[in-house]
Amino acid sequence: MFRRGGGGLGVLQLLVLCGCLELSSPCPRDCICYTSPSTVSCQAHNFLSVPEEIPAQSERVFLQNNRIQRLLRGHFSPTTAMLWLYSNNISYIQASTFHGFTRLEELDLGDNRHLRALASDTFQGLSRLHALHLYHCGLLSLPPGIFEGLSSLQYLYLQDNQLEFLEDDLFVDLLNLSHLFLHGNKLWSLHQNTFRGLGVLDRLLLHQNRLQWVHRLAFHDLRRLTTLYLFNNSLAELSGACLAVLPALEYLRLNDNPWECDCKALPLWDWLRRFRGSTSALGCVSPPELRGRDLKGLKKEDLPSCSAGEAGGGGVVGGEDELGESLVKEEDHRLNHRNHRHRHNHHQYPHLPHGDQHNGDPPPPALPRPPTGSRRNCTRHRGRKGKAGGQGGVNEVQGEGEEKDYDPGEAKHDPSTPPRRRNKCVPRTSVGPPSGVQRVNGNAACRPTGAFLCLLLAVLLSITAVILR
Repeated sequence: MFRRGGGGLGVLQLLVLCGCLELSSPCPRDCICYTSPSTVSCQAHNFLSVPEEIPAQSERVFLQNNRIQRLLRGHFSPTTAMLWLYSNNISYIQASTFHGFTRLEELDLGDNRHLRALASDTFQGLSRLHALHLYHCGLLSLPPGIFEGLSSLQYLYLQDNQLEFLEDDLFVDLLNLSHLFLHGNKLWSLHQNTFRGLGVLDRLLLHQNRLQWVHRLAFHDLRRLTTLYLFNNSLAELSGACLAVLPALEYLRLNDNPWECDCKALPLWDWLRRFRGSTSALGCVSPPELRGRDLKGLKKEDLPSCSAGEAGGGGVVGGEDELGESLVKEEDHRLNHRNHRHRHNHHQYPHLPHGDQHNGDPPPPALPRPPTGSRRNCTRHRGRKGKAGGQGGVNEVQGEGEEKDYDPGEAKHDPSTPPRRRNKCVPRTSVGPPSGVQRVNGNAACRPTGAFLCLLLAVLLSITAVILR
């Protein structure tokens, strides 16, 4: 009926032209593939490992909501720009998995609760990475140099892990970081160089930790910080000098801490009296006569009188006595941290093959799977609902019992979510492709009904051509 090289070839050409036949690389089984940009969507299929035959030129790879356990070199292509692996069972990432991925812009490894350790060079060379998600994992510590060279990083999600201590200069290379989420960990101290180098940081969330002590210069580089959350910790006192180095600060939360409103609180009281931004209440727990009172609402004469030395430099914010006391406390905390690490030197990195031990460095201890808490945070509930939780979303920061902002405009301020164009806490499903894929799918011509119509059209045109000959 069709001449060789004639009608049959015309049908093939018509199918290609109408978008019903794509001449591209094979798509992994049970996955959906799209073009322009090249996208592979393999979410929610209970994969135990990364599927084979992911096209080499894939730019977006979506593997969330599976049961993948290990990431190895060669699983992905260096052409990848967006890689979502959240809500899996990943417990081990080979150090070289992402080496050479110079185009990678977003990497989501969140909600992998057995991911307790990372090699220091895991993210080496990711010079274009702007968003890194490591929330709700089992991370016990972060090795020095793990963020080295990530000069393009803007959003770093580390909330809801098991972190107890942050090494000095851990973030020093993150020159463009604007959002740092550390809430829901076990941090108990902040040192002078913990946040050094974060000159453009806008939002720092440290609530729901175990903070007992903050160095008076802990925030000295954060000249552009507008939002600082320290509520629901164990802070009994805080240096006024600690906050005086934050000229851009607008939103401050200090509630739900056991504040001691004695003479040592005078520098903080003085700073709060002059602060023009939005703050929460600071409920006093001592002395007994001030219990339940708000430190901000006290008068100077309400604070117990004491000598100049006890008041931390005679009430002068950042006095020499206060500095000396801070230095002594910092040294004590450092010694405690070194002793803590020494006690756990006998532990092995979990699930690391023999060839991937880290040059004899003492690994962190293995702890049980982190318990689920009652904090509302959509990164905890992304399970089968994809990347979203609607309200109560990614990093919702208002804790239980937190007071409303005194500023009427507070309701419009969500410090834990980036601008809308990069907001990851939006409703998505695990069945259909994520939003990035849906846009590609919306432009695709080859849906099942469309394919049938295209095929019917091609056949009719071919028959018409034969009849007219």
